[in-house]
Amino acid sequence: MEHAPCISQIATLLADPKRSAMMWALMDGSARQTEELALLAGLSPSSASAHLGRLSAGGLLKVEARGRKRFFRLAAPEIGAAIEALASATLASAPREIPDVFKRASPVFRPQAAPSSLLRARFCDDHLGGTLAADLYQRLLDAGWIEQLENRVVVTHKGSTQLAGRGVYIQALAHRNAQVACACPDWSERRPHMGGSLGAALLQLFMQSGWLVLPNDSRALQLTAAGQREIHRFACETELEMAL
Repeated sequence: MEHAPCISQIATLLADPKRSAMMWALMDGSARQTEELALLAGLSPSSASAHLGRLSAGGLLKVEARGRKRFFRLAAPEIGAAIEALASATLASAPREIPDVFKRASPVFRPQAAPSSLLRARFCDDHLGGTLAADLYQRLLDAGWIEQLENRVVVTHKGSTQLAGRGVYIQALAHRNAQVACACPDWSERRPHMGGSLGAALLQLFMQSGWLVLPNDSRALQLTAAGQREIHRFACETELEMAL
């Protein structure tokens, strides 16, 4: 075990709810000053400064000096990915007999504590998460492109045909090691979004089409004007399809 990474230092830093709250407020990749983070975490500026100092010393945050003000942001994209993984783990470890596991999530990970841009559209591993993704998943179901069975999600013949017309080929995705389609729990929406290789392919399509862009080092994805139009009508039944 001598080569195993030591995660106890990071775990100790994130174990404090106030520090976790400030980290969570920075998940969109923004830089915020001490006073703003103090307000978000319910701390005095002096207490927030002490906590932020510990997070910076631990390598989780980097500091930017702008005149007399100090701004803090996540030190690396991997930090944001690790925190989001903890949010997902919170849901996965909740008691299975509780119908709505999201109600048992830690207060630190409640969606209202996250930046609005992160809630709307973000990276979830290699696919799209957030409100945009959850809405898309529901449209895929309603349009009959996918079927959600007890323990799996399958792409229907109609779905394969429609997706192929948009440059996403299910047969090609099936040759990858990853699951083709799965319902990925969305921590901010309390409903699933599309995971698996299909989820990754859809995100790639949206970004290559210029419908989604990634500003700076953020995990939050920005919806363009074209994306606002195209993604929201993706998988919507056309009048011709409905007539058939």
